[in-house]
Amino acid sequence: MIQGFKDFISRGNAIDLAVGVVIGAAFTGVVNAIVDKFFNPLVGAIFGEPNFDSVGRFTINGAEILPGAILTALVSFLLVAVALYFFIVMPMNRLAERRAAGIEQEPQAPAEDIALLTEIRDLLRETSRPQS
Repeated sequence: MIQGFKDFISRGNAIDLAVGVVIGAAFTGVVNAIVDKFFNPLVGAIFGEPNFDSVGRFTINGAEILPGAILTALVSFLLVAVALYFFIVMPMNRLAERRAAGIEQEPQAPAEDIALLTEIRDLLRETSRPQS
């Protein structure tokens, strides 16, 4: 069981997944900052409130129903999608196009830490292969 766990951890795709999760968490902070500090105040300036929770509010038997909260969630989703597309996806696509066209040069050599991590990965792959 321990050997199976070691094999799983040392596989490249498990490490890639872990790196993806960490990068995703970092991007979450960036996207939330764009939405919370730019788009929500813009919505507040236009509509008078930063959300739509009070739109269509009504009460039934003492229970407050907020259909505007659904609208707020939908607008928040769209704002996150807009922020991701225009501030992350579009610039990365342009960079990829420039690199493909030869305008933007690819990095010549990986940084020392990347080279060291690559070497460690390769050594882990060699040691995890079954000996024949």
